[in-house]
Amino acid sequence: MKRSKALMDIASYEAYCFDLDGTVFIGDQLLEGAGETIAELRQRGRRVLFLTNSSVHTPRDCRRRLEQMGLACREEEILTALYVSGSYFAREEPEARLYLVGETVMRRQLEDLGVAVTENPEAATHVLVGMDRGFNYEKLSLGMKAVRWGARLVAVNPDPVCPVPGGYIPDTWSIVKALETAAGAKSDLILGKPSPYYAQEALRRLNCPPEECLMVGDRLETDILMGNGSGMQTALVLTGVSVREDIRRLKIVPGYVLNSLADLLNGRAEARQSRELPRI
Repeated sequence: MKRSKALMDIASYEAYCFDLDGTVFIGDQLLEGAGETIAELRQRGRRVLFLTNSSVHTPRDCRRRLEQMGLACREEEILTALYVSGSYFAREEPEARLYLVGETVMRRQLEDLGVAVTENPEAATHVLVGMDRGFNYEKLSLGMKAVRWGARLVAVNPDPVCPVPGGYIPDTWSIVKALETAAGAKSDLILGKPSPYYAQEALRRLNCPPEECLMVGDRLETDILMGNGSGMQTALVLTGVSVREDIRRLKIVPGYVLNSLADLLNGRAEARQSRELPRI
């Protein structure tokens, strides 16, 4: 694992990566301090990038959604796990033919990036799985068939649930586990957070060394794990999935803990001076 440099003033990094669901917003509402904090960072000349594990939105969709909430941004400031997945296949496996288990937007995004998609499970080299709110027995059967015919099972992200107003809904990993069980095979490639490929894509987009970047997110297993592993500094915000007690349980330690994004600039960020597990 790469090591990030020692903690500094949380408001002094050159670039900031923000997760979206559970960090910047839940549902169609910005979370406490999100808009004001991001606006102030921009005013100070900091670079900002939004990183989401979504497989049901394109960067354009996310930009429109943020603007509807009152947070203006450029499409180039957004990376989705779906976009990163398409980028991976376009660059690293251009001959791949993907059978998709997911929603309609997946096909549109992948074809926009020049990735070949097939509806024939027997012709697929890979089965790419994302969140699918219309997942059913037929989709399970066809995805299983593709894997049993030799296709590699790939996950857009490893999120078991997605935070929504009032609780959670099943996300990609719930569907991946169903396919693994049916096909008798394991998914051995994840392209969303916390994958190194996603981190490389973010740092390439920011044109920033990792030690000058702060990764802010609500999930230890994705946001914080990716940031720690890529050499970024990290901040866990307690407005989404992970809670303070999870730090010890999962043994994934952020550099800072925030009650909300408002703490990033109000002097209330809890800084941890080492990767040692906290006393809880």
